[in-house]
This record gives sequence, C-alpha cells and structure tokens, in this order.
Amino acid sequence: MDRTPSVRGVAVVSGASAGVGRATARELARRGHAVALVARGRAGLEAARREVEEHGVPALAVEADVSDAAAVDEAAARIEEALGPVDVWVNTAFASVIAPFTRTAPEEYERATDVCYHGYVNGTRTALAGMLPRDRGVIVQVGSALAYRGIPYQAAYCGAKHAVRGFTDSVRAELLRDGSRVRLTEVHLPAVNTPQFSWVRSHMGARTRPVPPVYQPEVAARAIVWAAEHPRRRRYWVAPSTVATVLGQRFAPRLLDFYLARTAYDSQVRDAAPPRRDNLFDPVDEDRDFGAHGEFDGEAREVSLLQEANQRRGALAAAGLAGLAAGVGVYALARGART
Repeated sequence: MDRTPSVRGVAVVSGASAGVGRATARELARRGHAVALVARGRAGLEAARREVEEHGVPALAVEADVSDAAAVDEAAARIEEALGPVDVWVNTAFASVIAPFTRTAPEEYERATDVCYHGYVNGTRTALAGMLPRDRGVIVQVGSALAYRGIPYQAAYCGAKHAVRGFTDSVRAELLRDGSRVRLTEVHLPAVNTPQFSWVRSHMGARTRPVPPVYQPEVAARAIVWAAEHPRRRRYWVAPSTVATVLGQRFAPRLLDFYLARTAYDSQVRDAAPPRRDNLFDPVDEDRDFGAHGEFDGEAREVSLLQEANQRRGALAAAGLAGLAAGVGVYALARGART
C-alpha cells in the first residue's frame, strides 16, 4: 500500500485495546503515524481503531494473542500488506495474576509469563524479521519500575519484566555487533491508571489497585512515543517514583525488602470485591470497550515533571531531577522502614 504523504510511518502497538497501549496508539496517531493495533478484545480494538482514524491517519485492528508466535507473524504480514513496512513496534501487551506466589497455580504463572515475557520476545522477533533487511526501525519495550524491583504478590509480572530487560540487553548487543541501524529502547513506567485493575486475576480476596503515586496512561504514552522518536538512549525512566525504585533497589535492597513486607499488601488492595471476570486467559473487552483509563482518575497525575524535563530541557535537567527524586524516595523508604 502506498503511504499517504502526511503519514510519518507505520507503527504497531500490542495490547492496544486498552490502557497504556490504547493511549500510545492515540499519541502515535496524533504524531502522524499510521497505526496497527494488536490485541485480543474485539470491542476494545474497534474503539481504538476509530480513535486513531479520527486523527486522519490509516488504522488497522488485528485480533491476535501475542503469546502465539505464529499469530504474531500472521498479524505482521497483514499489517505490512495493508499499511506498508513497519517503522515502529511497541510491545506493551499485559495479562497477569496478583496473588501470593504459593497461591498462584502453575498454569496462571505460565500464562502471565507467556504474555508479559514471551509476548515481547515474539513481537521483537517478528519486528526484526521485517526491519533487519531494511536496516531501519525502532522497537520499544514498555517496562516498569517492577523490572528493577520485585514486589510482593506480583511475582509473575515482576519476573517477566526482569526477563524482558535481560533479553533486550542481549539482542541490543547483537544488533550493535552486526552494525545494524535498528534500535531497541526501553520505557519503564510508574503505576498507571488503566483498566487492568478492573480485570486482572486476583487471589487477594479483594479488588486490587496500583501502588501510589499513580499516573494517567497519557503520561506513559507521551514517553513511549518520545522514545520511539529518540531511540538512541537505551532506556527511559518515567516519573520520580520509578527512579526512586530503581536506585533504592541498587543501593538499599534489604531496606526495600523490609519496607515492602510491611506496606505491599495495603498499597495494592482496596475495600471492594474482586472482579467476576479476568483477562488472564480470555479477553474481557471482547464485547465491551473499557478505554484507556481505569478507576483512579481522581488521584492520577496528568504530568511527570521528570519526563517533561527530559523532553524540553535535555538530559542534564532530567538527570538533576532524577537524582533529587531518588534521594527523596530513598529517604522516604528509610523513614518508613524505621517507623
């Protein structure tokens, strides 16, 4: 397919029917990209497709489970036939279980790993199959502060996010060795207000919630698109809380052990019944669109000063804010552990 002159390129977003993926698809469209949306939920996908098209760019919705490598390959073939060569591939699909590890069934753990880790591996492999022969393209791995520090009750998700970091480091080094101009970059997020807490599988006896502070998915989306357009940096940390988590784990991991042992349950549970349906094995947005936002609009922040500084004032200003945020965060953790 010939591109419309105004289209900057073709971007693929996995997990695009809701949450961060949904907001990222909109931001890419706003920036002039044709967008292919990959997810399992038909209603969410179609609503996301309409939102992308409202920006005047082509869109394609493709139902696929990212844990199925053949399905991801087939989706890419459809996308390139309809929209053209893929320039940007964003891996952000999510499905998990929040529970004590000893109460997480083997099939639940394996499924969360298949989506949150193998889904990224499959997306990366498929993206590279198209990008390497052209010697151009960007792959964005959407990660989390929990890729650096595991927290109680999210062993499956944290394990997968740690694995993505190691996998990406390996592939990035291989590409550098081969002299490839394809870029891999990572964007590590704070807690985000998405529908996942309305449909994630929980064995906590109550409905779960993101660990404060919470940010709107548009904050994440702007950071992801910025990374796609500026991929020479290996990774981006979004929000001071992410920086504090990363550096707290680096310099005071045992202190974090004690702090999280005391606070992790209350910070992730709210006084409400768990959802009747979850999306671990089957999509919840097959017949109903949930949109990008979750149930925490009242507390979610719409701006990350760290990300704004990074984009508008350069790396030096961002580093200064990051250092300040880390110092404040580690100090707060230390006080919490002592009180």
